[in-house]
Amino acid sequence: MQEETLLDLYFSRSETALEQTKQQYGTYCYAIAYRILSQPQDAEECENETYWKAWQVIPPNRPHSLKAFLGKITRNLALHFWERNHAAKRGGNAVDLALDELTECIPASDSVEQAADAAALQACLQSFLQQLPRATRIVFVQRYWYLNSIAEIAQKNGMGESKVKMMLLRTRKKLKAALETEGISI
Repeated sequence: MQEETLLDLYFSRSETALEQTKQQYGTYCYAIAYRILSQPQDAEECENETYWKAWQVIPPNRPHSLKAFLGKITRNLALHFWERNHAAKRGGNAVDLALDELTECIPASDSVEQAADAAALQACLQSFLQQLPRATRIVFVQRYWYLNSIAEIAQKNGMGESKVKMMLLRTRKKLKAALETEGISI
C-alpha cells in the first residue's frame, strides 16, 4: 500500500490504518526497538505503542515520510523504555557505548538555555550530515541512529572494523569543530 493511501486511512480514522501500518512497517519498527532494548517483549510493546502514538498525531500531522516518522517515534519510545529500565543501574551495553561516544561533541540538555538551543543544534546536525560524504554519513547514522555495533557496520559496508572506528572518530571530531564554529557550547 502506498504511503499516501495509508495516510488517507489515518485521516479518515479507519482502523485498518493500524493493521496496514503493522503489516507494512512492523518489521522495521520492531528492529529499531529491539536494537535499543534487546528484549523481544519490550521491543514488541514499543512497536505497538508506536502505532498508538501515530494514531494520536495523524491527523492533524501529515508526515512527508511515514516510514521515517514511525522510525523516529519508535526510536524515541525505545530510548524512553531503555531509560526507565536502566534508571537504577548502569550497564555497559551498546546503547551506553554509542551515546557515550557522542558526549564529547553533543551538549547535554540539562539547562533551560541548552533546551532552547535544541533547534539550532538540530539544524547544525542536519547541515553537518548533508556535507559528509555518503559513505561516512551512512556509517555515522548506522552507529548513532540505529545503534549498530562496529562489527555490524564493518560487515554491512564491506570495510574493516579499524576503518569504521577511525571514520567515526574523525567524524565526531569534525562534528565537534562544526558545533563550536556555530557557537554551540559542549
